[in-house]
Amino acid sequence: MKTIVAIIEKAEDGGYGVYTKSVQGAYGYGLTEQEAKNDFVDVLNEQAEFYKEKKGVFPEWYTENLSIDYKYDFSGFFKTFPFFNVSQFAQAVGINPSLMRKYKEGLAFASEKQKATIQDKFNEIVTKMSLVQF
Repeated sequence: MKTIVAIIEKAEDGGYGVYTKSVQGAYGYGLTEQEAKNDFVDVLNEQAEFYKEKKGVFPEWYTENLSIDYKYDFSGFFKTFPFFNVSQFAQAVGINPSLMRKYKEGLAFASEKQKATIQDKFNEIVTKMSLVQF
């Protein structure tokens, strides 16, 4: 089974966008995250079918059991989870709040190392929250 990594982002008009670097031109859009994911899958299937019509075979990246690993960029994360205060979240994960706001707005981009640090701290927060009982 092949897996494509897809990034969920906040679209310029306030909706959602989903794209991958693995397949040129594969971009889905929707007013909701689910609409964008559905559109993205439709685009992948259309591209695969078009490729097969032209070349006689499906592209290398395509299989019937294609798996999509969705990941958020920071703009998509904060759009999906608006109850997270950007500055407070930044402090909780050990990032400068101003820099985190830039990540959220797409004015700066976290390095892979920085993303890993944020992910580790976020995972710690999620683990701690999973223990909460009301």
